Amino acid sequence: MENKQGKISSEYSAAIKGNKKSLVSSTGRAKFADYSNEELIQLPEGISENSFGCGNPLAFSKVQQGQVVLDLGCGAGLDLLLAAKKVGHKGRVIGVDMNEYMLEKAKENIEASGLENIELRKGKIEELPIESGSIDWVISNCVINLSLDKEKAFSEIARVLKPGGQILISDIVAENMPWWVKRSGLLTAACAGGAISEKEYLEGLSSAGITECSVVARQHYEPIQMASVVVDALPEIISKLSCCGKNIASSLLTKAAKPISKNLWSAKFLGKMTAAKNA
Repeated sequence: MENKQGKISSEYSAAIKGNKKSLVSSTGRAKFADYSNEELIQLPEGISENSFGCGNPLAFSKVQQGQVVLDLGCGAGLDLLLAAKKVGHKGRVIGVDMNEYMLEKAKENIEASGLENIELRKGKIEELPIESGSIDWVISNCVINLSLDKEKAFSEIARVLKPGGQILISDIVAENMPWWVKRSGLLTAACAGGAISEKEYLEGLSSAGITECSVVARQHYEPIQMASVVVDALPEIISKLSCCGKNIASSLLTKAAKPISKNLWSAKFLGKMTAAKNA
């Protein structure tokens, strides 16, 4: 399990450093997220280049000034900055990521923003370096699907939330995926191989003690969108091949993506911690 987790982390390290073209790097530039131009324009230039999310976890939240927000798998910090503006100088935002390169990039972006209410901590979402019952909001953007122990991740979310604390999580979900997708390490790193169904997600959150869980939004992807991730990761000599005016790789991969696109999408999960937590 540790070895597989290490490989996932290595893929994101390579993507953040720009070392190679890959499935992970091809999901960057926030191309699968739904941030508004108004949100992005107020952030440091180029921050979305290193955003590998699948949604905007703050879009449906009611984060208030003075609250404490925890971002699981904070990456380069885009959602940290948006959350920090919402909570104001009396609030606090904590970002947790297991990848050192992501944390370094997040630190650069935080310094460029001038915001002083953000703290970064290195750690895993299955073992959060966070005090129990200390968080008002947990947000996350396309990260929990990467976890190899989702039950533990859900349990940790419940542990750190205050009674009445809430979650708003954007993540990839899937149903009836082909076996070769589930077994692929690269597709797991690109958020497809490790995805579970909406039903399993909601049951996992509920079992952890996070009640009133629901899906508040869904974002479906066209086959050509999914194919573009693979095409962008191919060597240029292959990705540029064409016949009869059509890109060969894009055409073939779009056809291959059709059955997958029907069974994979991004969902936003909203939930609330029970008012009274067990000791």
